[in-house]
Amino acid sequence: MTNITGNTRIFGILADPIHHVKTPQGINRLLETSAFDGVMVPIHVRSEDLADMVRGLRRMNNLDGFVVTVPHKTAMPALCDELTPAAARIGAVNVVRRTADGRLVGGMLDGEGFVAGLRSAGIEPAGRSAYLAGAGGAASAIAYALAQSGVARLTVANRTMAKAEELVTRMKEDFPDLAIAVGTGDPSHHDLVVNGTSLGLRDGDALPLDVERLMPEQVVAEIIMQPPETPLLRAAAARGCKVHFGAPMLASQVALMAEFMGGPAAKERT
Repeated sequence: MTNITGNTRIFGILADPIHHVKTPQGINRLLETSAFDGVMVPIHVRSEDLADMVRGLRRMNNLDGFVVTVPHKTAMPALCDELTPAAARIGAVNVVRRTADGRLVGGMLDGEGFVAGLRSAGIEPAGRSAYLAGAGGAASAIAYALAQSGVARLTVANRTMAKAEELVTRMKEDFPDLAIAVGTGDPSHHDLVVNGTSLGLRDGDALPLDVERLMPEQVVAEIIMQPPETPLLRAAAARGCKVHFGAPMLASQVALMAEFMGGPAAKERT
């Protein structure tokens, strides 16, 4: 990063807003420690400009890939040429590899990263009942990952109930033996409570669930990394819950993202 040249490979992250992103710091540390001649830069793009931006990125010949975050994850699949099986089923993309001829391959690592982050903190989801607020791109990936990890029961709640119903219907097809249902804002009677929405990212956001229904024996987990302590986590801690911050989800994904985009680990295998 101290000597960016015409040989340096470029990676990006697309978001709106962009100020909160932590992925560039993690990716750039990895590239530097791996002595990989590359750099990740944040790219602020609004939803209405996303398709134009992606068309331009296709033609950027020194670009190897980019990360996709709020609010673009569910719009990105339609802009890719190919999706991994997980991204296709979940209906969202959070990382894209650009091939030498400008084709875009989309993948989804949020769920895998979230569960790995839980386990890194000693929280094993297998056998637990889980409540998930949200049914968007990240939340859908987390729902699938929780199901694959062996949760005993899963409840999905969303402000737009039709989105929660659609996610639950898809998941019932893929996990017919899992007890899964659409829920309300009440997270009580679950072992693990997860905010899979972007609520808490901006000042003045509503809470993603009814915090008055939280119980001390619950684990309350976030996916938001900035601010580190969201209003939900503060409320959960005040009620005696164990809280799990958003940072471990990203930390668990950094190497996977870099490899997917053709970074250090991928280059070492070629």
